[in-house]
This record gives sequence, C-alpha cells and structure tokens, in this order.
Amino acid sequence: MATKSAPTGGADLLDTLGDFTSRENWDKFFALRGTGDSFEWYAEWPPLEAPLLELLHGSCAGEAAEILVPGCGSSALSEQLYDAGFRRITNVDFSRIVVADMLRRHARARPEMRWRVMDMTDMQAKRVLRSGGKFVCLTLAESHVLALLLSEFRFGWEMNIQAIPSKKSAFQTFMVVMVKGKMGVVQTIKSSLDQSTDYCNVKQANAVIRALGNENIIRESYSSGVDLGSSLFCYKAVLLDSKKQTETFVYHCGVFIVPKGFCVHLNIGQLIFPAKIGTITGITSSAFPLSLARTQEWLFASEEGQWHVVESAKAARLIMVFLDSRHASADMDIIKKDLSPLVKDLEPGNPEEEAPIPFMMAGDGVKQREILQEVTSEITGPMVVEDVVYENVNGDQSSTSEKMFRRLIFKRSSGLVQSEALLIRDSPSDEMDKKNKSASATSKKRRNQKKGSKNSLRINHSYLGSSYHSSIISGLSLVASALSAAAASGVKISTTVIGLGAGCFPMFFRGCLPFVDIEVVELDPMVAELAKKYFGFSVDEQLKVHLGDGIKFVEDIAAAKHGAATHSVSNGSDNNGVNILIVDVDSSDLSSGLSCPPVNFVEDSFLLSAKQFLSEGGLFIINLVSRSPSVRDMVISRLKAVFEHLYSMQLDEDVNEVLFASPSKRYLETDHLDAAVTKLKDLLKFPVDVESDIKKLQKLQ
Repeated sequence: MATKSAPTGGADLLDTLGDFTSRENWDKFFALRGTGDSFEWYAEWPPLEAPLLELLHGSCAGEAAEILVPGCGSSALSEQLYDAGFRRITNVDFSRIVVADMLRRHARARPEMRWRVMDMTDMQAKRVLRSGGKFVCLTLAESHVLALLLSEFRFGWEMNIQAIPSKKSAFQTFMVVMVKGKMGVVQTIKSSLDQSTDYCNVKQANAVIRALGNENIIRESYSSGVDLGSSLFCYKAVLLDSKKQTETFVYHCGVFIVPKGFCVHLNIGQLIFPAKIGTITGITSSAFPLSLARTQEWLFASEEGQWHVVESAKAARLIMVFLDSRHASADMDIIKKDLSPLVKDLEPGNPEEEAPIPFMMAGDGVKQREILQEVTSEITGPMVVEDVVYENVNGDQSSTSEKMFRRLIFKRSSGLVQSEALLIRDSPSDEMDKKNKSASATSKKRRNQKKGSKNSLRINHSYLGSSYHSSIISGLSLVASALSAAAASGVKISTTVIGLGAGCFPMFFRGCLPFVDIEVVELDPMVAELAKKYFGFSVDEQLKVHLGDGIKFVEDIAAAKHGAATHSVSNGSDNNGVNILIVDVDSSDLSSGLSCPPVNFVEDSFLLSAKQFLSEGGLFIINLVSRSPSVRDMVISRLKAVFEHLYSMQLDEDVNEVLFASPSKRYLETDHLDAAVTKLKDLLKFPVDVESDIKKLQKLQ
C-alpha cells in the first residue's frame, strides 16, 4: 500500500536509479537524497485520507487492523496511518539506507510501528493476506500495469477501482482495491469511474474505463460458462520422453501435476504457456513417508528425480506441469479442465487415434488419515494434528507398513510436517497397571474405551522421526568425555533447546541421556499446548519449558554470565563447565533464503550472545536449512568469525545440515573421535546409529 511520486530533486537524481529492481541503485538514490525527508510517487496524503481511512475503518477497528506497506521508501503514508490510530503497521523495503533512516525518524514518536529490510518481490499478497484481506494498489493504471492487475486478480478476488483527486499532477492516480475471497469465484469489477467526472488526464481515464468494461465482459462470460478460449492460469512444464523405449507402457502420454504450493527450479528444457484446466486420477508417490516433503523436493527439483517420476508413471511421454505458486489455492478440477486442451498439442503421434491423456498427481503417501485438531495461532498460523497410516513403501507388505504416526503440520510452510511421532499400543499389563491406579481412573478409562481402541495408543518417545535429530545426538560425540565424566559424578549437563515443536526431540533427549537437564524455549503457547495434549510431552525437574523469545532468553543469560564471570575472575575462581545450546526453529519468512532457522538466529549479535552463553565450553548446535549456497556460506562465515571451532554434518538425502560450534577446544574430542563415539554410545539409553552419522562430520574451522 506504499505510495511513491517523482521527487522534486530533478532528473539528475532520478538518473541514479536506472534499473528500478537494483537494490544498489536505490541505496545510492536514498543516500544522495539525504535523510529526514519524505516524498510520494503517486499521491499525497490529503486526497488519500478520506477514501483510505473509509476503507480501513470499514474493514475493522483501527487498532485491530494489521497493515503491511511493501516498498515503503521514505513515504509519509505509514506515519499518517499511525497517527490516525492504526498501530500494527509493518514497513518493508530492500534498501537498508532508507529503512535505517525511517527507523531513526519514527522509533520514539511511533514505537509500535515495525521496519524490516526485505525484498517485497520475494513474497506475494495472495500468500500474505488472509481471506477477506485487502490489497490496495495506487497506480497510474498504464495499459501494461492494468492488464497485469486484471488478469492476476481475476480468479477469487473482488475488485474495486476509484480515482484519487489531484490538482497538482498531470497524470491521474487510481486506487485499486482487491479483496481476497473464495478461489473459483469470478466477480465483476466495481468502479466509480465514468466519463463525466473531472479527471487530471481525461484520455488516461477513458482508457481505464474501456479496459474495465472489456474485463467485465470476460468475467461475466466465466460466470455464465461461456468459453472465450483464454486462461485463468499460468504453468511451467517439462516434457520428458522415457529413456526406455522398448518398455511396454501403460500410457502413450500422461500429465503429471506437481503438488500445489511446491516451488521448484526446473533443470530440463522449459515450456512456459498460459492455460486452462481439467480431474486428477492419482498415482501415489513411493517416497519414504518419514521424509516425504524432502523426498518430493528431490523428485521434482532434480533431473534425477524427474526421470524417476517418468519411470513410475509408466508413460512413453510425461508432461510434468508446475502450477504457478500465485495460483496454489486454485481448485484442482478447474485446473485440469483448463489444462486439457493445451497438453493435446504436446501429445505424440496422432492424438485423434489415442486414448484420452490421463492426469496424475503425487499423493502424500498417506493411506489412512484422521485429523485430531485444526487450530490457528497468531504466531505460527494454521496448524493440524493428525494420525496417519502410510501406503506400503516399495511394495513392503510387512507389519511395519501399518504403523501409525501422529503428525504436527505447520500449514504456513506448504504443509510442513514439523514433527512426527510413532504411536504404539499399550500392552495388556500396562493397561492393567493404569487401571489399578485408582477407581476414578478406572471408570474414566472404561468410558474412554467405549469410544474406541485408540485410547490404548501412546507416543513412543524412544523413536526419532527426523534424521537430523539423530545427527544432533551423534554430534555430542564431540564432547563425549565431558558427558561421561558428568554422568559418573552425578553432575547435570545444562542443555537449552530453542523450539519445542511437538516436544518429541526433548522427550527423546531426556530419556536417552538421563543426566541432562533440559530447558526448552518456545515462543508460541499454542504449540506447547498441542505438544502436551497430543504428543505426550510432559515437564518435570529434568525437563522444563520457558514460554518466550528464544533470542532474548539467550541474551539475558549471556549477560548474567558475563557479570558472574567478571566477579569470579576477580575472586580467582572458575565456574565454567560444558553446556549445550540447540537452535531448532523453522522460519516463517523465507525471503532471507533460510528455511531454518530464522535469520535473527544467525545475526552477529545473537551469535556473540550464544558464545557468551556457553562460556568456555560446550556446543552451539544449529539445524540449518537453506536452498541458497550463498546464504549458507554467509551463515558459515558468521559462525567462523565468532567461534574458534566449527563442524558440519550434512545429511545424505536431506536438506538439513547440522552445525556444531564451540568457543574453545576445552572439551572437544576431535583428536580421538572413534573413542569418543564409543563413550557416547555407552551413555545412550536409546539406539542411535552414531557410527554412520559421525562419518558425515566435517571440520569447517
């Protein structure tokens, strides 16, 4: 909702921009312009005030409205909205110079307003807005801009356009409002524009009126079912002809639709075309269920994986279609209807003599699913707890394929399975012990048993569903002697885990290494409630939960340790010991290039606090997930600058990389790692394949 108008600094200043997509050019532009000033590109506040405030007040109460201003620049729009009573405003710009200047100008006078350095092109309004949310665009409505707005917001959006009055400009500014609605619904555009109005530029306004009229004809035809031969969607496609030409194929040609919301970089020749769509008969992905999301990434993002899909589809030619992420919420039946005539042109041979092209889509490997609860948190967003039984893997008919798992899913990350726990059934003797605890407990259990046998299922906390969690445990070989000495002497090893999830890892950690004292820091109270209610998470003297900001938690303890260290040095004492700090948090903002952890956890200030938190010994462990080699290199570089010793454990078929950092070699076992592995295995109460994991350990510094 940012507004920008040409500055009064003249053509020389505008010439510094050149490429409007260049961050460096904008930094130079704002640096030359100087600090403490503001300007608007399209509209000043006075003519905007009435229509904009009417729109916002009509949506919700002023203090409850949450407003995002992407590409804020040095516009005064945010401060005007703030002073009008709207407090929850986030301003985004990729120029650090202008964000720093705006933060300095408003930090004291408008303390609740937030400023972020972020590239707005890495997010989309359709993902940011909830249903009923409004996307407001101030524009001159040039033909190419208007054509983009009308087509992109045609499907599932209510659109309104009005002119913004101005006596100063030679060009007419328009305010276009898009309200997010139900996908699949096409509505005509509401407009207050007519040819009798007094516009700044009549020719410009008439062109907009004509364009809106033509667009409404198209929208009315969609609503009435008339086929105009145009498309609502955009696709990317890869055409793959099977390498095994002698094989007997089930299909001469097939269409494989990549799961919605899946982002991919195509590695083979691309075909890009606009389209329509039509129903999916599915094949099921044979991906191993416990790492399904990451296996799907391998299947669709790598050339090797794509050929694997071709072989599984049993088609002589496979057209792999990627739905543009902007349309990820579109109904799949409509997509297939829209896509059908397009793929006909890519069919080999004589399409008239062949059978209809089948549509296929990867399943999530789930044979049986029961959703236990769906909730929405203000912090984490929509979450789902479900029990699932997976399809047989590679034809496996053993009883292991019938195991039931409980999953916690964060829907903000394209259905990320955040945690997965194995469900096991209590033995009859266990049931009897529970029944004998008290009469009231017995009667309650009998009532529950009438509801179904699921009440006898419980979480197996000796099971790790994530391979990177196993790597974290194995990496403790680096300090195995210190752990062994602590266990022998009865000393507790202090461990802090930032990020609770379903609580499966902390519970495993507690049971696997009983001499470890664990404090988990979790930002979202609702996540903690789900962990306790559905995943058997419980606290005691050895395992505690602190609800709050993990960064502040570490910084506060680091500051306290610094003061204590200063005091102990003056007294000639040394209270340092080995301790462990684990960061296992996913990021809700992927624009930084990091899926895990959030970028704040790899900033220099936090890393320095983590070093102070550990004092002279211990391990700082990070679960790192990044698609960008440059971002990964940046994280490694920052860690090397702070910590004297750094190790990496890269998982073979996973996107996770576990990093182990230590401020000194005081407790490290790197010179005798084989012996350290043996010591660690002797301490573990649950099985972990330490030998296999430790082979992946590499020294980075």
